[in-house]
Amino acid sequence: MFLKHNAILIIHGFLGGTYDEEELANFLELNRNFDVFQYTLPGHEKNFSKVTYDKWVSYSKKEIEWLISKGYDSIYLIGHSMGGVIATLLATEYKQVKKLVLAAPAFQYLHVVKNNINLHESLNVTPKVIKTYGGSEIVARFLKLNPQAIKEFMSFVKKYYDCPKKLNTTLLILQGKNDDIVPLSSSEYVYDSALSKDKKLIYLNNVTHDIFRCKRKYEIFDIILKFLKYGLKSGIDNL
Repeated sequence: MFLKHNAILIIHGFLGGTYDEEELANFLELNRNFDVFQYTLPGHEKNFSKVTYDKWVSYSKKEIEWLISKGYDSIYLIGHSMGGVIATLLATEYKQVKKLVLAAPAFQYLHVVKNNINLHESLNVTPKVIKTYGGSEIVARFLKLNPQAIKEFMSFVKKYYDCPKKLNTTLLILQGKNDDIVPLSSSEYVYDSALSKDKKLIYLNNVTHDIFRCKRKYEIFDIILKFLKYGLKSGIDNL
């Protein structure tokens, strides 16, 4: 047993990796009040051949169960985009999850809600996404992609779309106002659906989907730290 802090488990998004939240993880680790953990979802190492969303779920459950087996009975989850959907699911199934941070949780994405896609609007937003991330990064991420992966992602979100309606965990949602991938309505859906008595939705001005690597990242990191240390009574508000 190496325990003696609360554990933080960070879950990255679709087509992403631990590099997206690396600076956040380092920031929280340096605080010394937490033991911080990350992992790479199956298929995200190189490509998505033969990957299924069940593997994303089962692998994530193994990660949190490993923390529980080490004696952590107070676990804080941070999920970004698709990782926010996974984190929400875990929070509804494991009583050890005491606090939940969702960054642009992808219960809705582009112009898709529960697998119903507005193709015209989704295509219109593509140039904005490329401008935000840069062409080379978009290409690098999409090289890992195939039609099966897209199908699995959409099926995953559809299956667990109602998860927020079972959520009781103390909850902080962060949503960039300039997010062209996950719309504000997705975070608002989670906030309105959650049964949590303590919950807050914070809108981030001039922030895109890339919440943890944007120019205001340290302001955002500080909000998360205050929430994890002191809860929602720490005066955190819109940025």
